[in-house]
Parts: sequence; C-alpha cells; structure tokens
Amino acid sequence: MNTAATPARTPALQSKLPAVGTTIFSVMSALAADKGAVNLGQGFPDFACDPQLVDAVTRAMQQGLNQYPPMPGVASLRQAVSQKIEAEYGRRYRPEDEVTITAGATQAILTALLAVVRPGDEVVVLEPCYDSYGPNIELAGGVVVRVPLTPRSFRPDFDRIAAALSTRTRAIVVNSPHNPSATCWTAEEMRRLQDLLAPTEVLLVSDEVYEHMVFDGAQHQSAARFPGLAARAFIVSSFGKTYHVTGWKVGYVAAPAALTAEFRKVHQFNVFTVNTPVQHALAEYMADPLPYQQLPAFYAAKRDLFRDGLARTRFELLPTEGSYFQCVDISAVSDLPEAEFCQWLACEVGVAAIPMSAFYANGFDQRVVRFCFAKRDETLHAALARLARL
Repeated sequence: MNTAATPARTPALQSKLPAVGTTIFSVMSALAADKGAVNLGQGFPDFACDPQLVDAVTRAMQQGLNQYPPMPGVASLRQAVSQKIEAEYGRRYRPEDEVTITAGATQAILTALLAVVRPGDEVVVLEPCYDSYGPNIELAGGVVVRVPLTPRSFRPDFDRIAAALSTRTRAIVVNSPHNPSATCWTAEEMRRLQDLLAPTEVLLVSDEVYEHMVFDGAQHQSAARFPGLAARAFIVSSFGKTYHVTGWKVGYVAAPAALTAEFRKVHQFNVFTVNTPVQHALAEYMADPLPYQQLPAFYAAKRDLFRDGLARTRFELLPTEGSYFQCVDISAVSDLPEAEFCQWLACEVGVAAIPMSAFYANGFDQRVVRFCFAKRDETLHAALARLARL
C-alpha cells in the first residue's frame, strides 16, 4: 500500500459541546489587554496573597513533600476543613470519608455531576449562573433545566423552581453568595428550598466559593446549616477565592459519606489528587481562622470605595450583599445592549466589565453589567477616574 500518496487527515468528530466557544471572560480580558483598559471583568485579585502562605508552600517543598498525597487529600487539610465547617456552620463532616480536596471548585462541581447524573437526567440551574454549570451537566449526559432568578432582584422564584422539578430531576445547582449578581440567599430562602426538596430524591450542588465574602453583618447561609439540605448536598468551596490564590486551583467538597464515596470514584480518575505542598501549606495556614474571618471587612471596604466612586456616575447601583462583584444598571448611560456596551466601555472609556447577558443561555438582556472589585485600591481609583466621565 502506497501511504505516501494518501494525504494526512484528521478524523471527523461530533462535538460534545457544540454550542461552547471562547468564554466572555477570555474575550473581555484579551480586549482589555489590547486596549490598555483597567480589567474589572474577570473575577480574580490583582494583589498578592499573604507572604506567610507562600512561605508555607516553600517549606513544604523543601521538606520533601512533593510526591503524591492520598487520593482524597492530605489528612491534615481535610481535618482543618472539617473543623472550619463545624465552627462556622455547626455541622461536622468526617475528614476520612466526608471531605475531599479538589483541583479547584470548577473540577469539584464537574466531578459531583459526573458522579450522580446519568444520561437523560435533568439538572436545574438558576440563571444567571456561572458558565461551567451547563457544559458540566451536558458532559455528564444530563439535560439542563434553566430557571430564571427574578430579574434585577435575582431572588429565587420558588414557584418556578417547583414547576421545574420532575421525576427526572437528579439535582439542582445553587450558588450563594451569587456570581454574578452579588446577592446572598437568606435563611428563609434556604428553608424554603429544604422544604421543597424534602419529599424528593433531588440532590443539591451548593456552590459556596464566596462563603467568606458576606457583608453588613449578615451570615453566610451554607447548606451545612440546614439538616435537610446537608443530607443531600455536595458543598463546594475554594481556597483560591478565600486566600487570594485563584491560580493554585485548590478547593474542597463536603458531603455525606454515601455521596462522597461516589464523588471519589470519579475524582480518582479525572484528577486523582491535588498539589501536595500547597495542601500542606493550606493546612498549616488554616490553623489561624483570622484570615477568612477578616475577609468580609476587607472586601466590604473595597466594595464601599468602589460604590462611592460609582455613585458619582449615571450608573444605577444594584445591591452587593456578598462576593466581590458589583452590578450596575446601564440604562441611564447608554442605549446599547449589554454586550455592545461592554465592548464600547473597554475601547472608549478604558474599563472592562462583563455583560450580565453572558450568564444566560438565551442572552437575556436586562441592561445590567458586572464589575469585579477584588483589586488593589489604586486599580479601583484608576478605573473610577475613567468611569467618572459617565
């Protein structure tokens, strides 16, 4: 056979995610870099973490802690997570079989869905939502059932959630504090969800990565606080968000032993385990709770600085109850659709933001855009100086 005459050809394939392209975060960050805009789009800090945390990683490396850790995570870190959850929310998760260290929260959510969703199962998501949820469900063979939060207030609509539940519903994904709207579920709303799910077999994936960023004296209402939710929940959080190290990609999942057993079956084959020296460093650092206990005041100060500056523009400020995001209504500033406005803002004003419509599968436009204020004060002042023309 003469193979030299046969041209090389890549086999055709059918995409598992045909509707997925480049994320809006990558698009806006690239545009910000190209135009020299202040990037308040993508949600990551532009300031350093505590040097003590970096020193702890260095010590762990120098001590030779550089080989595979146990599949579920370093025991001391799982113990620290268990103690933190019990201290903060009053529920104890056993480190040995109810806490798993993950390669970030996004991997944790995907792994939870892969573990429990079978082809044809339905999973409810509340829009607007983090853009990984839908593709994660589709990769698991599930069907995404989208239920809108109430426009502008972004409160859960329990009548619509109830109507979306069926015998095919396998899980619901809930996120509080909420990205992108910066709202937080109340205790009453969590109890209503608990009552709604009580007679069902529906599981809960509770995305709580901004758990330590709740403002104005309010408490984070973790699913761990509510027995009926905790019994059916994968609770997901992120060390990257809490300790300003998003690039480390380390998070955790707390769940009842039966759910954790299924979670770990998938975890061991899609990640196996997570960066060893970083896990040891986080375990050491978590011995002092002050860094996460002080986080609400730290970010509230940045929120207030940013809101004070925005108040001198024509933006209408929406409430920021938690997370490190600020949403604004652009109606008094521009007639452009959200996405076009964000393009214009980056190119002509020099500040990057994210359109709220990017968090809806159908691109629903309610004249709202999102800024991230997890930035140095000088970055926020530079952005506000540019936004002042509005």
